[in-house]
Amino acid sequence: MTSSRQAYPSDVSDDEWVRGAPYLTLLREDAGQRESSLREAFNGLRYVVKTGAPWRWMPHDLPPWEAVYQQAQRWLTAGCFEQLSDDLRALLRLASGRSPEPSAAILDSRTLRSTPESGERAGYDGAKRKKGSKVHLAVDTLGHLLALHVTPADADDRAQVGHLAQAVQATTGDSVDLGYVDQGYTGEKPAKAAREHGIELEVVKFPEAKRGFVLLPRRWVVERSFAWATRFRRLVKDYERYPSTLAELHMVAFVCLMLKQVARLTNG
Repeated sequence: MTSSRQAYPSDVSDDEWVRGAPYLTLLREDAGQRESSLREAFNGLRYVVKTGAPWRWMPHDLPPWEAVYQQAQRWLTAGCFEQLSDDLRALLRLASGRSPEPSAAILDSRTLRSTPESGERAGYDGAKRKKGSKVHLAVDTLGHLLALHVTPADADDRAQVGHLAQAVQATTGDSVDLGYVDQGYTGEKPAKAAREHGIELEVVKFPEAKRGFVLLPRRWVVERSFAWATRFRRLVKDYERYPSTLAELHMVAFVCLMLKQVARLTNG
């Protein structure tokens, strides 16, 4: 720890901070306008995302919520978490004996219920019977984040394929040539949208003799990634005023997950 306070379970560990600090240091540590340490600001951001606490309910032994919020906005505007996510993902892939950039991705979405903060932009997902927002996600075959964006819940998943495919290729340098999807993405329109960005869609279908729960090949990976996200209480519902904020906090959460995995590799 860099302070004398008692640690919170959400605090960044020493090993994680060593890996993440170079990406989050936008100014020198001795910059005159800095009143709180970067590490403590990151701890504050992690506390909010992990516990779901409102910004103004930041514990008093962390930096003032305004300072944490403003620093988080600087990091997000500068794309710090995107850069950190890309490098952590490559490192974890290399550690598992794979190439740094994936050749396959898995696409899916989940619907988050709206709250008073997000209700004005919410849509109704008839299939899930929820009013809220959809998080459209693309991960590699290890479940690590490649791309995501947020729409109202009534948005058609198939109409989002082109947007996701473009973002995936921008992130990976056009390395992905195969995308796994469920039957909700069936049809020529999503296939054509993905093909325009060099990705062939493969629909993973349920077996005809399905009985009870069936673990679908490849498809379970993205479901696990969504489950990882639900460990962060701020992401269980859509508490954000803007869809961009919801997407950005998902990015922060996945960075936290990957930092922990890399720290385990370092200590293992």
